[in-house]
Amino acid sequence: MASSSVLKGPTIRRMRPSVWVFIAVTSIGLGFAFAGGLLNLFERWSKQEEYSHGFIIPLVALYFIWQKRSYLETLPVSPSPWGIVAVAIGLTILLLGELTAIFILTQYAFVIVLFGLVLAFAGSRITRAVAVPLLLLLFAIPLPYFIDSDLSGELQLISSQFGVGVIRLFNIPVYLEGNVIDLGTYQLLVTEACSGLRYLYPLMSFGFICAYLWKADFWKKVIVFVSTVPITVVLNSFRIGAIGFLVENFGIAQAEGFLHDFEGWIIFMTCVVILLCEMAVLGRIGTLSPVSTMFDKPFTSITDNTLVGDKSIPRPFLISGALVLGAAVAIGVISERADAVPERRSFASFPLVMDEWRGRAEQIPENVLNKLQLTDYLLVDFTRADGGLVNLYVAYYENQRKGQSPHSPRVCIPGGGWQIASFERTLLDAGIVGTQPLHFNRVVIRRGEERQLVYYWFQQRGRLIANEYLAKWYLFRDAAFRNRTDGALVRLTTPVAKEHDLAVADARLRKLASKFVHALDAYVPS
Repeated sequence: MASSSVLKGPTIRRMRPSVWVFIAVTSIGLGFAFAGGLLNLFERWSKQEEYSHGFIIPLVALYFIWQKRSYLETLPVSPSPWGIVAVAIGLTILLLGELTAIFILTQYAFVIVLFGLVLAFAGSRITRAVAVPLLLLLFAIPLPYFIDSDLSGELQLISSQFGVGVIRLFNIPVYLEGNVIDLGTYQLLVTEACSGLRYLYPLMSFGFICAYLWKADFWKKVIVFVSTVPITVVLNSFRIGAIGFLVENFGIAQAEGFLHDFEGWIIFMTCVVILLCEMAVLGRIGTLSPVSTMFDKPFTSITDNTLVGDKSIPRPFLISGALVLGAAVAIGVISERADAVPERRSFASFPLVMDEWRGRAEQIPENVLNKLQLTDYLLVDFTRADGGLVNLYVAYYENQRKGQSPHSPRVCIPGGGWQIASFERTLLDAGIVGTQPLHFNRVVIRRGEERQLVYYWFQQRGRLIANEYLAKWYLFRDAAFRNRTDGALVRLTTPVAKEHDLAVADARLRKLASKFVHALDAYVPS
């Protein structure tokens, strides 16, 4: 254990009751201003296992700050006007997040505003002392769904490939197609839940905490944190390989139920042990850095305290608090402000006959509608005499300010058990709205032996957009300057019988899209 010196003669500052009242009022304003983003955090922590560790991250951060309380009392307080700048930047990002319904912006803005408030109240030295615990909060913020989906897809492919390598080490014949591991007797689908994200995010958080507590050279800390990624990938791949071995020898029950979940806990704990062993090895290189230094008390209790007079509200903090309270009022106004909603036809009147195509309207179950929170929708199966089938889905939202926005198929497809085999953005020359070409996403998806071809795009206030990020940018711009956030997701899906039938499926979707895209103007206003 490293020795620590006793700090003597610190000055303990006592604040006036008015200061505590202002801090309380500012905290309440902070809660109101960021309520939407914070509630979204709790929702995703509760629903997504890979982020369930988010509940304890704020508690750990608070504990680290509390652990430093004696040391913080010895540091000089020098309120900085730069705190006002940081708060203003954070609140600007908050506004952007509210207008675009991108919760990750709101959540990152919350951390920036916390930094700014500390800087405005206590100054740079105290802010530096609590910077790492505040940065730890970033590990509690989930990534946007579509980024999660992309990352999960890449990790699924990597884990599948390495997992098959592990299986082959046992001389077991195995064939890999996409994320399907074919053992002959059994087929194992490496689903989104097996991508390794459930280990990666918690292990990265744990690695960051270890690096923070470990009294070692900075380069060692960096290696420990960065190594959490390959450790997760390798161990998750080993788990998939081990499941393949068990299924081949003891049956499909080895890949299901309690045993499957228990293997996950074993793998995560193994990741933790490997990380600690890595730290033990690095600790013997260069300057000795035993792992046990993580448990040293950073600061001893202080003695010979000197109590000084009351402390008033620092001017930078007063201004920053006023900005936060103003932002809370502004967010409330934005949330309650009625969008300009243009007139449109209901999808109930959408034509179900288009030349040789005949449509049959379908209904979305009530429980699914409650989750989608859309305003109106169209779900039609179009068929042709030659057996061609196309499913058309249009989800229209008259307001997207409060998180009600189209769910990107890149997120929903894996959730339905389908895997994205290929993805590209392309152009439909025949589909012109005014002078605007139809840009869309072309996705080939598979589930076992089934294949489908999907076209989708975002039809937003006269624009046909394929890129989700670009759609969010226009949403922000139109919300600010046109007071409109209406828009729709348009998706066409058709089955693909065989690999070589993709060209036939493309022709089918393009032909139908060129017919109905003009009709959508009356239902999705420009």
